[in-house]
Amino acid sequence: MKRGGILHAELNAAVSRLGHGDLVLLADCGMPAPAGVPVVDLALIHGVPRFEQVLTALLDDLVFEGSIMAQEVRGTEAEGWVSSRFEQVSYVSHKELKELSGSAKLFIRTGEATPYANVLLECGVPF
Repeated sequence: MKRGGILHAELNAAVSRLGHGDLVLLADCGMPAPAGVPVVDLALIHGVPRFEQVLTALLDDLVFEGSIMAQEVRGTEAEGWVSSRFEQVSYVSHKELKELSGSAKLFIRTGEATPYANVLLECGVPF
């Protein structure tokens, strides 16, 4: 039994396979899954689990060196969830974010129902 960290077996296995530079799409329940990208669907009902909860769990377990969000998120609560944890957030159009998500190594769907609560996270290294 693990002491802590991510306990969800499928998610734990998926994040263990990530490497430096890989992209992870953490998304709300409305973001379409990109074709060919492995999906870990955590959504139970609207709002469960929250985007921010899953983001916190990922940041506690993994190293990320960058984040990309849709410009449409600016000024929203969802932007604050990410910008408070990253020194710099890059912004692209929502359409571009969807296109970029096709190169993600992992898609994590939350139960979040806040518009534009989606972020591409770029994996880093701890050294």
